[in-house]
Amino acid sequence: MPTQNEEDQIVKQLQEGKRKEEAFSKLVALYQERLYWHIRNIVKNHEDTHDVLQNTFIKVFRYIKNFKRESKLYSWMYRIATNESITFLNKKAKQLQLSSQEMQDYLANNLESDVYFEGDHIQFALHKALATLPEKQRQVFNMKYFQDLKYKEIAEILEVSEGACKSNYHHAAKKIEKYIKED
Repeated sequence: MPTQNEEDQIVKQLQEGKRKEEAFSKLVALYQERLYWHIRNIVKNHEDTHDVLQNTFIKVFRYIKNFKRESKLYSWMYRIATNESITFLNKKAKQLQLSSQEMQDYLANNLESDVYFEGDHIQFALHKALATLPEKQRQVFNMKYFQDLKYKEIAEILEVSEGACKSNYHHAAKKIEKYIKED
């Protein structure tokens, strides 16, 4: 995780256009893995994750001049990644003529055939349980459980209150626990 000073330097270089390619390469190196796993927890599929990750970095590069520093850089990037992931899933659901819930079930069920998924029975059950959650609960749970983000960071990314994040996580955890016990 870069220091605030490193982040500020990268943003400054990107916004001013000085050594822009070097700064962008640094930005990608710093955040690629974290964003990959954030996106992967949403779209589930390895190849789709790479497509969404690429679109995320394209948007970051294109719109960095609009970054106002009202939030941390990674919160801004996570928000872009989250929106890109949701947009991707909505398009895919439309192409497959599936509802949002049917799309989540489809993604969870396809994990078994994903050669990049290395989870055991419990992890597969967790992902199936996640597919049953409302979108906000699923997003908060993913960020808290898989990425170990603080509620304050999640609230910043999703543009909701910390209390809403805590509530969503609590309800998600209870529903997941119930689902796994019944499985």
